[in-house]
Amino acid sequence: MKKEKIIIVGAGLCGSLLALRLAQHGYQIDLIEKRPDLRKASISAGRSINLAFSDRGMKGISLVGLEEKVNQLCIPMHGRMLHDQQGNSQLSKYSGRKDEYINSISRGGLNSLLLNEVEKHTNVSLYFDYTCIAVDVENASAEFESNSSQEVVSLKGDFLLGTDGAGSVVRKNLMKNKNLLFSFSQNFLTHGYKELSFPPKANGDYATEEGALHIWPRGENMVIALPNLDGSFTVTLFLAYEGGKYNFNNLTNPEIVDEYFKEVYPDAHALMPDLKTEFFENPTAPLGTVRCLPWSFKKTLIMGDAAHAIVPFYGQGMNASFEDVFVFDQILNEENFSLEKTFVRFAKERKKDGDAIADLALDNFHEMKAHTAQEVFLAKRKLELELEEKFPEEYYSKYSLVTFKEDIPYSEAIQQGRAQDLVIQEMIKKDLLSEEMSLEVKLKRINKATQMAMNKELIFNLEEL
Repeated sequence: MKKEKIIIVGAGLCGSLLALRLAQHGYQIDLIEKRPDLRKASISAGRSINLAFSDRGMKGISLVGLEEKVNQLCIPMHGRMLHDQQGNSQLSKYSGRKDEYINSISRGGLNSLLLNEVEKHTNVSLYFDYTCIAVDVENASAEFESNSSQEVVSLKGDFLLGTDGAGSVVRKNLMKNKNLLFSFSQNFLTHGYKELSFPPKANGDYATEEGALHIWPRGENMVIALPNLDGSFTVTLFLAYEGGKYNFNNLTNPEIVDEYFKEVYPDAHALMPDLKTEFFENPTAPLGTVRCLPWSFKKTLIMGDAAHAIVPFYGQGMNASFEDVFVFDQILNEENFSLEKTFVRFAKERKKDGDAIADLALDNFHEMKAHTAQEVFLAKRKLELELEEKFPEEYYSKYSLVTFKEDIPYSEAIQQGRAQDLVIQEMIKKDLLSEEMSLEVKLKRINKATQMAMNKELIFNLEEL
């Protein structure tokens, strides 16, 4: 049993996985959460009840030996089911390689599983319904107030980890510290989101295809839907706050909400008997990106959304946080379990990947709401799937680099992926990848131009490649 005591603020997905791994190493852990125990109280309406789970997230789950249990919570989604305004749909697969897909997983189910595993360790103390009110980031101590009795509890550790989400109190206390030049930005999209649902059919079947992530792209706005184990779908509307014919600021009564969905998302509307009730009962929430520096100071470190909250459009928020735990553990082993050295290295080395996935998520916002319905994008995806199927080791699309190539850091995936996207789209627009050309020749052209683009070389004559 290791002597150091670690305080972890935040028992969401990242904090629970981190606590479990550190408990497995033998550290003494105090894990504190401001919300009630979700195993006894349901997640509030409007908060994401399912998430996209993929290979980077599985790295963290494998680290603690829970692959088999987590797989039981997963619903495979093999591609994007794209719905047009006339009610037509087509599946765009995520990968041309066999057995590559993402999963829909219950946030509450996964968090509960992790907490159950954490509780098996006698070296962990769990506190629920305690709000963090003060943190001494230099000395790894913090104060917490009971939400029910207002009792104040003071905890002292050797180290303190903040995994308390986008509104992190630990991060705010790093900002307040006069001995630290702390940089922080929080940028919001002009769009917000609202969660709705498709209930199961009367016989319990899914209302639409269960093996896909459904998208209704409409230029500036969109609806997506992910399946749940109970036969329902969690549906999310992403809509601008203002501008256009319909926006969150003018959808003010049940009639106009019904009109909007009937006009813009007719086939989705047909599956939403509770639309008018859910729309006004569930909150509208903002979409923002948090960037900050440094992530560590003296005895304190932040990770997960506390360090790099992102918009949800790559389905990588949870996966990035779980990968944080994996990278942290890797560095901890390399540093012979020196937490002080691990804090410094993790904060320095992981920062560039946190920034990269934030940029990728913003890229995908524009791709999902508009580009997925454009001819050039669809032609690019068709070609990429063919390349991945025939050359599974030689070609990975940007999406595959991020989602399935978990051994490549986000910072490398964004560089290669953006270059490939630019090159392929330009070649398609200029008809430089004709049907008569073999896939092997197309791949050589694409790879050569991509490498030049990554080297920041100017490419004037794509025709000559």
